[in-house]
Amino acid sequence: MTKKQKIMLARILISAAIFFPLFIGEHMGKLEGLAEFPTVFLIFTVPYLIIGWDIVYKALRNICHGQVFDENFLMCVATFGAFGVREYEEAVAVMLFYQVGELFQSYAVNRSRQSISELMDICPEYANIEEDGVLTQVDPDDVEIGSIIIVKPGERIPLDGVVVSGTSFIDTSALTGESVPRQVSEGSEIISGCVNGNGMLKVRTTKEFDDSTVAKILELVENASSKKAPVENFITKFARYYTPLVVMAAVLLAVAPPLVLGEAWGIWIERACIFLVISCPCALVISVPLGFFGGIGAASKAGVLVKGSNYLEALAKMSTIVFDKTGTLTKGEFTVTGIYPREMTEEQLIETAALAESYSEHPIAAAVKAACRKELSMERISDTEEIPGHGILARIDGKRVAAGNMKLMAAENISCEENCGMGTVIYIAVDGKYAGSIVIADRIKPEAGEAILSLKESGVRKTVMLTGDKENVGISVAGELGIDRVYANLLPGDKVTQVEVLLDELSEGEKLAFVGDGINDAPVLSRADIGIAMGSMGSDAAIEAADVVLMDDNPMKIASVIRIARRTLKIVKQNIIFALGVKGLILILGAAGIANMWAAVFADVGVAVIAILNSMRVLQSK
Repeated sequence: MTKKQKIMLARILISAAIFFPLFIGEHMGKLEGLAEFPTVFLIFTVPYLIIGWDIVYKALRNICHGQVFDENFLMCVATFGAFGVREYEEAVAVMLFYQVGELFQSYAVNRSRQSISELMDICPEYANIEEDGVLTQVDPDDVEIGSIIIVKPGERIPLDGVVVSGTSFIDTSALTGESVPRQVSEGSEIISGCVNGNGMLKVRTTKEFDDSTVAKILELVENASSKKAPVENFITKFARYYTPLVVMAAVLLAVAPPLVLGEAWGIWIERACIFLVISCPCALVISVPLGFFGGIGAASKAGVLVKGSNYLEALAKMSTIVFDKTGTLTKGEFTVTGIYPREMTEEQLIETAALAESYSEHPIAAAVKAACRKELSMERISDTEEIPGHGILARIDGKRVAAGNMKLMAAENISCEENCGMGTVIYIAVDGKYAGSIVIADRIKPEAGEAILSLKESGVRKTVMLTGDKENVGISVAGELGIDRVYANLLPGDKVTQVEVLLDELSEGEKLAFVGDGINDAPVLSRADIGIAMGSMGSDAAIEAADVVLMDDNPMKIASVIRIARRTLKIVKQNIIFALGVKGLILILGAAGIANMWAAVFADVGVAVIAILNSMRVLQSK
């Protein structure tokens, strides 16, 4: 409990300790000797001011700033009116229970923030730099790219980098939600925000702190609450018009019957005060944002970052999900599975391909280079040109080499036999003559099939896979995973076009999500209703391009966050229906004189507390 909450609790207890004996005494007739004004008025004013002075202050301050119609104003008008008609105990009770509800709300919000505040704790306080054999702690902001930092056992990794020396296990749970530590050694990439385990690591930094994973995640979390869901925006607009209307209705209720019908002023003023207390929109204004905030918190505990409640609501309405294949459903770890030379040996073919791919950072190029056991001399290569979606042209040992797919062979007017092997095929030509082909296969993630099944169980109607691979490869992978539709042989631009076609097929109110690695799929991630990035432990491109970021590469998390989103929206709708239903009923009873101030207190504070309790159930989402 925070200091502010402790002070509020103390005020509630002191005010209650004064009020309840007075309340009991009055109902037992013990205060009859003090019943004359202003004695009893002054007695009840003491607990009222102890518990309600800040509400009165806020109402006056807001009126001075032109913000008249809010819950503080409603509470003041209602309680002042109760004092005016000498319902002193009801005036104090309304303010006391209102503050109990406010305290409960504050506690609930802090509870909802805990999972996100735990994520905020990933921010490192210092970095260790070795100077003249002595470790010096410096601000992570002051560390330049390429510096060597020391990460001791148990310390939080301050910056993204590559391990230079040392072996250890790092705890990634703050980012990924996974409890199993990851082993790192020389050459391993590590990211800021994780905790080093039992070994000392020397790390060469690859990014400045402002560009590091931890800085980008913190910025994302801080901005998440600014992106409101349509339901939240509706409630905000509703409250803006609702409050002035109920104030005017209360004024009419207090004034019209005495003036028109000649009835007693006291009765109708009391009814107007009851009407104001009932009409306070606290339950809606508090519980709806709290529900969405709880949903974002529950997702972050599972290692999923949702950039705003608008995306959480969109996830709840998602009916179609589109996957990129490589790195999303497959591991992206390519290996050479077949070498098919023509008029040269296997060693010569793989060496030629490796030289052609030597400057490329593509995973397929890495697989070809890994399969070549000879040391490659860069001096043999010149005039390298990479053609997106086709392949590479290069001059090797003075000869023109083309390495790529069938589209490249066709563009170069090279006749070759199609290789129908399962996987990605690289065709090689030397000086315009076909030299052979190499088959490279990617492995399906072991959890991918279960993830697709889980999505269908969660209510997703259509699953689609887009790939730049051959059609037979795409059909094979889709069939193994149980994916409904597959589109193959796609260039990056074709994927955007295909997503637009799928968006046109959606019914009104339905949403489409695209899942990619966040690096090559940025245009498609932006075009879909919801872009979900396989964060690969928080890659920059994933965090920038997507609306939802999975902090590890496990597609099972998608079904989890959909369930959290749907549970969140269900609870938010429950709160709206319950709050409006109860308030509407008691407003009618209050205007008719059937409901008293105690019913009004329940309609305001009681409904708000029940709605808050309901919202907190989101945090228990598994």
